[in-house]
Amino acid sequence: MGAEAARVLDYDSRYTFGSAAPAAEVFPQVAPRPLETPGTAERIRQREKERAEAAERKKALISPFAAVGSLFVALLLVLVVLAQVNYYEAAAESVRLNAQMVQLMEQHRALTIAFESVIDMKEVEQYARDVLGMSRPENYQMALIQSTAGDKAEVLIAGEADSLRNFGSFISSLLEYFK
Repeated sequence: MGAEAARVLDYDSRYTFGSAAPAAEVFPQVAPRPLETPGTAERIRQREKERAEAAERKKALISPFAAVGSLFVALLLVLVVLAQVNYYEAAAESVRLNAQMVQLMEQHRALTIAFESVIDMKEVEQYARDVLGMSRPENYQMALIQSTAGDKAEVLIAGEADSLRNFGSFISSLLEYFK
């Protein structure tokens, strides 16, 4: 039993830091491989040169589809930028015109109030009576006329040239509406 215990202690001490990995002295030494074999440096330089040439050829060759696609994408980007510029200009113009419309509506309201305050119906009646010789109608001068016949309207049929002209004006009015 003592010999087995000595062997176990000897075996346990050969492991690294108490892990299951055996110590380095258990494995046989591996002879180091030479770093370079004869002609290796020349073959490496040749491979590097071939890689550089292939990369240069690859850089020089650009697919025509890639070139056309790149130009198309660049053109689309320019068009998007121009559309954005036009949009912002139109928005600024719209804001300016809305402000001007509000100002003109306020001015119209003020002028309407001023116009209505200037007209005096008594002055108009006096002018009509004194200058124009008019007078108010009396009750006997007014009469109510009863009619049993209904109203009547006549529709004139225009010639063909008139209908074409009316159609043209109709189309032009539609175009004006959608502007």
